[in-house]
Amino acid sequence: MAFDLNIMVADKIQQMTESATIRMAQKARDLAAKGVKVISLSLGEPDFDTPEHIKDAAIDGLHKGMTKYTPVSGTQELKNAIIAKMKRDSGLDYQANQIVISNGAKQSIFNVCTAIIDPGDEVIIFAPYWVSYLEIVKFCHGTPVVVSAGIEQDFKVSPAQVAAAITPKTRLIIFSSPCNPTGSVFSREELDAIAAVITPHDNLVVLSDEIYEYINFQGGHASIASAPGMQDITAIVNGFSKGFSMTGWRLGFMVAPAWLASACDKVQGQVTSGAASFSQHAAAIGLNSDLAPTLEMTKAFQKRRDLVLAKLKEIPGLMVNHPLGAFYVFPDVSHYFGKTDGTNTIHNADDFSEIMLAEAHVGLVSGSAFGADQCVRISYAASEEELTEAIRRLKETLAKFH
Repeated sequence: MAFDLNIMVADKIQQMTESATIRMAQKARDLAAKGVKVISLSLGEPDFDTPEHIKDAAIDGLHKGMTKYTPVSGTQELKNAIIAKMKRDSGLDYQANQIVISNGAKQSIFNVCTAIIDPGDEVIIFAPYWVSYLEIVKFCHGTPVVVSAGIEQDFKVSPAQVAAAITPKTRLIIFSSPCNPTGSVFSREELDAIAAVITPHDNLVVLSDEIYEYINFQGGHASIASAPGMQDITAIVNGFSKGFSMTGWRLGFMVAPAWLASACDKVQGQVTSGAASFSQHAAAIGLNSDLAPTLEMTKAFQKRRDLVLAKLKEIPGLMVNHPLGAFYVFPDVSHYFGKTDGTNTIHNADDFSEIMLAEAHVGLVSGSAFGADQCVRISYAASEEELTEAIRRLKETLAKFH
């Protein structure tokens, strides 16, 4: 008797959308495995190695016996380093009981959403948004309220839009700056203006995803938690994957009001418990040491950004903003919707990405995954040679579409 095993999978999992960035990266790998020379610009992973002094610190930690369980919310050593970092970089004072260290910033986001969202709670998400925000909110039985800003706004939601979206059911607001996927960065003044429409409301928390803090080309990072009245209602999520090129180390952290940190500690204690001991030791060394390797990496990303922007402007019809952070550009490709090369027709950003992979052998991610279906995300976490060749291929392929 045939039996459909899918009925055994919970509805919330069946309704969950697979990560588009991971899916496109896998498609690129599958094509490369067939011998095709694919240039994948889909994953948000720095192509630099972890700085040597951080790797040495992990090895030293292992030799010193740092191989045991850690406290669920993190080691005191790393918490102390985070406290010093928040004071140094953002002028914010935190205590150890306001910090939860997790197995990646994604877990920190999941912890926050799990800890405070009840069924029916509304969660405002600035769009374009990182792919997992929406799915995590839905998994927690929250109601996503997407507030969008197009390229004409530099992809930055306005205070008026935020004010109009807040209702008595609003429990959480989620956004990132510098932003994934757009690279846009909110200024101090823009964040203060948004904060001013949030603070009059009760029972509302802001989740500020600042994982790209150090990959910032405008000379300094601004956190909404620094705005008047915001520190007590803001959960800052950050980590080591981007600024320290430690993606495989799986280490993130959250700083928040003590009551929220306690709730997240409780959640994490039943899911993964604490992050790896030697990883936390190495991360503490990274935060307390000279940030020269991080700053050099940021300079390289800025140079690549300038290269990519210049090359993309040679492709007719693309609209591109001027991102000030992260390592993405998010061009509007809607000029090509409805155009065909005689075999393939581009109807939307999904088609654009699929066809560019198949015909130009360049891996991109459709903007539909980020709440902006007229755009595609290009990661420039690749060598200048690869970026130049990838955009040459895109230009050559798109020239065939009329």
